[in-house]
Amino acid sequence: MKKVRGTMLQLLIERINNIKIKNKLIFAYIFVVVLPVLCIGGLVVDYLRQEALNNAIEQTTNNVERIKNQMTTMLRIPINISNELLFDSRLSQVVNTRYERVYDLVEAYHNYQEFDEYLRLYSEISAIRFYTSNDTIQNNLEFMKINSDTRSSEWYQTAINSRKINWFYRSDDQISPIKKLSLVRDIKFSDYTTSGVLVIELSQAYLNSLISAEPFETMILDQDGNIVAAKDTTLIGKRLDDPVIDIDIDPAGKGTYEREVNGQQSNIVVDELIPESSANGLRIVSVFSNNTIVRDSNMIILIGTGVLLLILLSGLLFLQLISLLITRRLSGLSRQMNKVGTGDLSAMSHISGMDEIGQLSRKFNDMIASIRQLMDQVYETNERNTRLEISQREINFKMLASQINPHFLFNALESIRMKAYMNGEKEIAYIVRLLGKLIRNNLEIGNKQTTIEGEMELIRSYLEIQKFRFGDRLNYELLLDPQTCRTPIPPLIIQPLVENAIIHGMESKEGGGLIIIRTLQIDHEVMVDVIDNGTGMSESRLEQVRQSLHSEGEGERIGLRNVHQRLTLSYGSAYGLHISSTPHVGTQISFKIPAG
Repeated sequence: MKKVRGTMLQLLIERINNIKIKNKLIFAYIFVVVLPVLCIGGLVVDYLRQEALNNAIEQTTNNVERIKNQMTTMLRIPINISNELLFDSRLSQVVNTRYERVYDLVEAYHNYQEFDEYLRLYSEISAIRFYTSNDTIQNNLEFMKINSDTRSSEWYQTAINSRKINWFYRSDDQISPIKKLSLVRDIKFSDYTTSGVLVIELSQAYLNSLISAEPFETMILDQDGNIVAAKDTTLIGKRLDDPVIDIDIDPAGKGTYEREVNGQQSNIVVDELIPESSANGLRIVSVFSNNTIVRDSNMIILIGTGVLLLILLSGLLFLQLISLLITRRLSGLSRQMNKVGTGDLSAMSHISGMDEIGQLSRKFNDMIASIRQLMDQVYETNERNTRLEISQREINFKMLASQINPHFLFNALESIRMKAYMNGEKEIAYIVRLLGKLIRNNLEIGNKQTTIEGEMELIRSYLEIQKFRFGDRLNYELLLDPQTCRTPIPPLIIQPLVENAIIHGMESKEGGGLIIIRTLQIDHEVMVDVIDNGTGMSESRLEQVRQSLHSEGEGERIGLRNVHQRLTLSYGSAYGLHISSTPHVGTQISFKIPAG
C-alpha cells in the first residue's frame, strides 16, 4: 500500500512538474483563493438571507404581539360597557315597559341617554343596539324589535344560547348591509323574567388605524376566517380562502408558517386573542414575502459580489504580472544555460533581484566562473604531463557529449584534492575527498532507499567537513545500534537534522559543542535521536518550530519541515519529528521508523 501511495505521489508530482509555472500559479490561485472565497461567500450569502428572514419574523411577531395588546385594550371597552348595561335598571325599565302610547315610548327614549353617552366617550365603538321581543317597542337604531330574520340569524341564536360574550362580524339589513365586528351578548332581566340581546359595534376606522402603519400585510380575522380589519382596506369583508387572497394557515391557531402566497414563498405569523369572558375570539395574521425581505440583502450581496469579483480579477491580473516576470527571468536564465550546454562558457546571466531566481542567476555565474577556473587548472596540469593532457581531452570530450556530466564535477574535485595533497595541504585534500564522497553518495542514492549505516557514513563525512570549519568547537558521537545497521531509510533524513543542530545550536557556541547521533531498536521500531548541547530554545520559540512542521510555504526551518513531511508521507502521521529543547542546555530531535 505504501509503495502504491509512493508511486501515485510520484506520478502526481511528475504531472505537476510538467505543468508550466504560469498555469501552476493560476491553478493555485483558483484552488487556494477563488474556490474558498466563493464557498465562504455562498455560506455568508445564505447566512445573511436567513438572518434577514429571522429578523423579519421576529419583528413581525413583536408587531403582532403589540397589535394583540392594543386590541385587548380596545375590546375591554365594549366588554366593560356590556357589564355595566347588564345591571342597568333604567335599561331594564325601558326595555320591559309596555307602552300604550307612542308619546310614552318617545319620552322613554329621550330620557335614556346612556347609549349616546358611551358613544361620545369612546371612539372605539360606533353603535350600541339592544334587540328585544317587546312588541310595543319601535325601532330607532338603538332599540330594535326582534323580527324573524334576526331571530333566525347565527349571531342571535348563539347569543341567547350562551352565557358568555360572543364576537361576530355581522350586519343588520334593517339598518345597513355593511358588516362590522360586534360584541353580542344576551342580557337577562331577572325582575321581569325577560331577556334581550345587546350588540356593540366596533369602529371600523379605529380597527384599521391599529394596523395601518404595519410594515407588512396585517389582518384581523373573526372565528370564521372573515377579515374584519386589514392594512389593505380592500381586503375587509373577504375571507382568507378567497381566490384573490388564497392564504392557507393552520386552523389550530397561532404560530409561524411558511406558505406560498400569490406565487411567492412567504412567512405567515398568526396569533390568537380570546378576550375575557368571551366564548370566541379573533386572530391576528401578518404576511410578508420572503423576496421582499431579502431584497435589500440581495442588493448588498450583489454589491459585495461585484467588489469581490473585482478583487479576484485584480488578484488574477497581479498574478499574471508576477507570472510574466518570473517566466521572463527564467527564460533568460534558460537561454544562458543552453549556451553553456553547447559549450559556450562565456555565457553570463544578467538577471537582477534578491529573490530565488536572482540568487540562482548569481550561483549560475559563480558556477561558470568556477568551471572556467577549474578548466584553466586542468589545462595547466595537462601541459606538465602528457598523460594528464590525454585524460583532459577525454574529459573535455565527455563534457561536450553529456553537457557537463556530474562525473566532471567529481573529477574536478579529485584534481583539486591531488593538487592540494601535492602542495602539502593534506587537511584540505582530506576535506575535498570527503566533499566529493558526500556529493557522489547524494547523486548515486537519489530518491532510492538507503540504510541507516549508509546514512551514518554520509553524516560522518559531513561532520568531518564541519569539524574542519569549527575546529575544536565541534565534537560528535555516532552511537549506532548494530541491530539497526541494515534498516532501510529514505535518504537524507538524518543529515538535515544534524545540519540544523550545527546551524542553530553551535553557530553562537564558543566551545565544547557536542552532537550525538544515536540509534536504538525497540521491539519492531527503530528510534533515532539527534542531540546537541547548543543554545536551545525558549518555550515560545519551540512552539513556533513545532507549528512550522505542519505549515506550508517557505521560510526558516524548511529542512525540518521537509524531513517531517517525508517521514509522515512514508510511514504515516505517527512517525513524524518530535522536538524538545531547554534554553542554554540543548535540543533533542527524535523520530522513529519501522524496523526491517
